[in-house]
Parts: sequence; C-alpha cells; structure tokens
Amino acid sequence: MTDPRSANGESFHDTTVHVDVKEYYGKRLQKTSDLLSNACVAPAQPIPAYVREALKKVHPEVTARYYGCGLVVPEGLEGCRILDLGSGTGRDVYMLSQLVGEKGHVTGIDMTEDQLQVARTYLDHHMKEFGYQKPNVRFVHGYIEALTESGLEEKSFDVVISNCVVNLSPDKRQVLAEAFAVLADGGELYFSDIYASGRLSDEIKSHKLLWGECLAGALWWKDLLQMAGEVGFRTPRLVTAAIVTVDNKELQDVLGDYRFVSATYRLFKAPEGDGRSCQVLYNGGITGAEEAFHFDCLHTFKAKEVVEVDGEVASILACSRFAGYFALQPVGSSRKAGGADPQAHVVDPFELALQSGGQRSASTTGGCCSTQAAACCQ
Repeated sequence: MTDPRSANGESFHDTTVHVDVKEYYGKRLQKTSDLLSNACVAPAQPIPAYVREALKKVHPEVTARYYGCGLVVPEGLEGCRILDLGSGTGRDVYMLSQLVGEKGHVTGIDMTEDQLQVARTYLDHHMKEFGYQKPNVRFVHGYIEALTESGLEEKSFDVVISNCVVNLSPDKRQVLAEAFAVLADGGELYFSDIYASGRLSDEIKSHKLLWGECLAGALWWKDLLQMAGEVGFRTPRLVTAAIVTVDNKELQDVLGDYRFVSATYRLFKAPEGDGRSCQVLYNGGITGAEEAFHFDCLHTFKAKEVVEVDGEVASILACSRFAGYFALQPVGSSRKAGGADPQAHVVDPFELALQSGGQRSASTTGGCCSTQAAACCQ
C-alpha cells in the first residue's frame, strides 16, 4: 500500500484541491440549497421505513448542512463497526448509529473542522435521543487519503461508507488503498459517487467551482475498476446509477460533451476463492430486505429461492457479514486456474442509468433530506 506520507517522510498535508474544497464546504456553503448543481445532493427516491425513522431523529441543523449524492445505507449493519469517509456534519453517522445499535460503533472522519464542529455539537443530543448509555460514535479530524495516519487501525472496520466524497480527493487510488487497509477481512466499501464518461480535461480538473460541485474530480468509471483491483478489492459491484444533467449554462460550456452519472458501488475485501460456482439459498432476515436482498444490479436474492452464482459472488457471500443469511452449496469442480470472468460483473453505469430511467437535473432541487425536500423524510 502506498505510504500517505510525502517523499521526505513528512505527514500527509493539504494540496491545493484540499484547501479549495475545505474553503468551499467550510465557509462558502452554509446549507444544502447553496449548492449550484444537484450532483452532490441525494436524489429524491423511496427510502426504507427503518431508515426514514432513523433520519427523523437527526437534528435539523446537522441535516441542513449535509451534502451528499446518495443515501449510503448498506444492509445487515446490526452490531457492525462502520467508518464514514468525509462525514461532514454527521447526518449519516447519526443515522447509522441507530442502525448498528448500542453494541455497534460508527466513526466519522472529515478534513473540514467547521463541519466537524457542527457534528460534535450535537453528540450528546443524539445519544440522549437514541437512549444510549454511552456514545457509539466518534468524529476524527483527518484525511480520507491518510486514515491510518489519523489513528484509525488496520482491519478495524466491518464497513466503510462514503457519500459523494471520493471525487473530492486528488488521489483516489490512495483513498481506496487506505479503505482497504482499515477494513477487516470480509469487509465492504459501500459508496456513492459521481463518475464521468471519460478522463476529464485539465481545464475541467483545474476549475475550482466544479471541484466544489463534485464534477471536476469525477473519476472515469473504468478507472475505478482498475484502481480497485490494484489495491486488492474484488471486482466492484454496481448497485444503482442515475444520470446527472447540468443545466447551468456557464458550467455546461466548460464541461462540453462530458457526461456524468451518480453511482453506488460495493467493493469487498474478500479472498479469490476456488472459482467454483455455487447454489445459494437466501434465508431472509436482513433488516429491510426480509423478502428480497438487492445485492447489486445483477443479483437480487429472493428469500427461500435457490439460485446459482459464480465463484466470486459465492466467495463474497461466504466471507462477508452476509454469510449467516445464506446457505451455499458448491457446484462442479474447482477452477482455480481460470475461475469466473471478472468482466462478467462489469456493468456500464451510464447504460444502467438509461435502462432504469434514472436522471437527476442540476436545474432542480429537492434531493432527499435537503432543506427543500425535508418532507420526504417525515
């Protein structure tokens, strides 16, 4: 794994991008409605009842200063240790605090002290609201490119989440490497972010406003696949995708023909396995997915229904926190020499978004739980 320290051994420090982003999110933006595009605002969409109830208990000021491009709530979180990358004012941390329960724990890390100050201000308020005897959350000031340097231990988290934050980093490979390091074996990086239809031009990548609006730092989605494999993750699993349209004329002129998509991926720290496909039976029981578990855009497991999956999916199910919800029976002989074709799992997020009719416009507001659409969380 790449050392987050500089070549002369000094600790990780701000780049120009870090300085600009901290200024944008710490000083310029005071509430969600100050954003000029909808790229970094969660799209209005149905929210599971148990998540909706958890969001209701988050303090209004925490929600008002929250910026994110998707609702990042993976399944099966009871008792888990979760790390939220770029936790901001802590909306997701406090929501997840309720889902993991008092025996679980949620850590939020952010580089913007102004955002963390809001999060910490309401720590006691939320613990009292949740009825917890002691806090099950903490907030750390640090960089998502330097998690271990910030005091987070390797292999100490079951799930790492991120909500429209990885694109704000100038070194995304390092972010993935650090997430891999702090995940326990079988752990998952579950995150929403903005991706581009190609590698962005230098003009776009140097545009301060577009950085703050989550567009200039967007990764070409194919580069995500390569980076994830390089640091040790299994093939990224695409969960959902929605096209982002930018209706601001000034931004349009700079962006030209580039297209953008908001996508949610699962990345697992799982062994390669022996390549054998398996018959799997989902026993049900995952909170919010009792009847059907939407694993990714290619796999939805219905309770009590036997289906066959390839070796990579079988390996993930067998070693992750989902293992107790599935019965697996290997089919055929071991194929270590070849195994399943990783490309079989690769789905173009732009194609998925178009197939599902998902589109978000930067000319509209009303992202879920934004100040303009608070009613959707009531």
